[in-house]
Amino acid sequence: MKQFGHELRILLWALLAGLPGSVIALYLLWTGGYSGKVFWTLTLLIASVWLFAAFSVREKVAGPLRTVANLLEAMRQGDFSIRARDALGGDALSEVMQQVNAMGETLHSQRLGALEATALLRKVMEEIDVSIFAFDEVNRLQLVNHAGARLLAQPTERLLSRDAETLGLSDCLRGELSQTIQRTFPSGAGRWGISRSTFREGGKPHQMLVITDLTRALREEELQAWQRLVRVLGHELNNSLTPIKSIAGTLEGMVKREQLPGDWRDDMTRGLSVIASRSEALGRFTGAYAKLAGLPRPVWAAVLVRDWVERAVRLETRMSVRIDYGPEFMMKADGDQLDQLLINLLRNAVDASLETGSQLVVVSWSKTGTKLEVRVIDEGLGLSGTANLFVPFFTTKPSGSGIGLVLSRQIAEAHGGQLTLENRQDRSGCVARLNFDFEHTAA
Repeated sequence: MKQFGHELRILLWALLAGLPGSVIALYLLWTGGYSGKVFWTLTLLIASVWLFAAFSVREKVAGPLRTVANLLEAMRQGDFSIRARDALGGDALSEVMQQVNAMGETLHSQRLGALEATALLRKVMEEIDVSIFAFDEVNRLQLVNHAGARLLAQPTERLLSRDAETLGLSDCLRGELSQTIQRTFPSGAGRWGISRSTFREGGKPHQMLVITDLTRALREEELQAWQRLVRVLGHELNNSLTPIKSIAGTLEGMVKREQLPGDWRDDMTRGLSVIASRSEALGRFTGAYAKLAGLPRPVWAAVLVRDWVERAVRLETRMSVRIDYGPEFMMKADGDQLDQLLINLLRNAVDASLETGSQLVVVSWSKTGTKLEVRVIDEGLGLSGTANLFVPFFTTKPSGSGIGLVLSRQIAEAHGGQLTLENRQDRSGCVARLNFDFEHTAA
């Protein structure tokens, strides 16, 4: 019966189930000696009952299946409001209906949540001031928010389904996943942050492009940088020019006298000495600032960590610095800049240890794959605060310039690394950590 449908098979099985009883009844009827009219009447009655029972069985079996099919079809079409009625009993059919109803409730809740999440996502996309574009596998635009439409100076309906080349965005879909560019869009020119990622929809790859206007933020940062620069320069210039102006005025008044005092040469010598000293300090300050602002790009070459550390340690003559040797590691870096970086850290560590009377400064390193960590450990007083560590020209040393740590951090970051300072946990002192990942360092 495999070639027959399910309902036909049920009907045939029901007919077969009633066949023995019907045959026996007809046999008794045929051998009972009934008149022709009674015989045919009872024969038709038995056949009718037999067929009616068979078709009723088929309907009882197929009817609930049709109900379940209709419920599932409604759910497939997105209508989760239809429910099965016969779901209150304790038999197997009632359990099936209960599960179908429960599935409808679950799908209804999930769909409602998905619609709300989608509505929220669309609202967020429309409100944020960031241009968002979604392209399909052939780089045709499938989604764009209001900011993206403003960026291209066209309504959304005219942008959809157009390819990236026509929209002038094809260059943004190539190259690095995250970059900053200077270019002109239909809405205007400026500096833009480009971020690109991939996702799949319907099993096919798509690209999401996010374009952020950095011009305003960069201008605000530039303004703040200029304000900080003016404050620092103004402070340092006033510190030098005020005493110079005062002493120069005093000397001018003295030489204008008709009769010079007997010790005028000594006064003149002391005044000019102060002026020279402050002028020299001002020159050192401007030179230090030029050094900080003019750090060149690294000149990449092969550098052996052992040689780098030993070379910097040999230049420190005030104290014998201990080296805890790590594994051999050859890296691509600017040897001169790394020397300057480690020399600055060693000088700070030795200064801190000498301040407490200690004679211990340790340099060590370790590596994991392409990652290198260099540590400089001292036994000084430690850090009282970290808020101003990397603020240019901030220093706690009487003769410090306040650029050593700032310059060191710039060198570390130029090499794709990071410089951090923290207090030791086992005793007083500080640990300076240099972390590099040379796998991601551009050479």
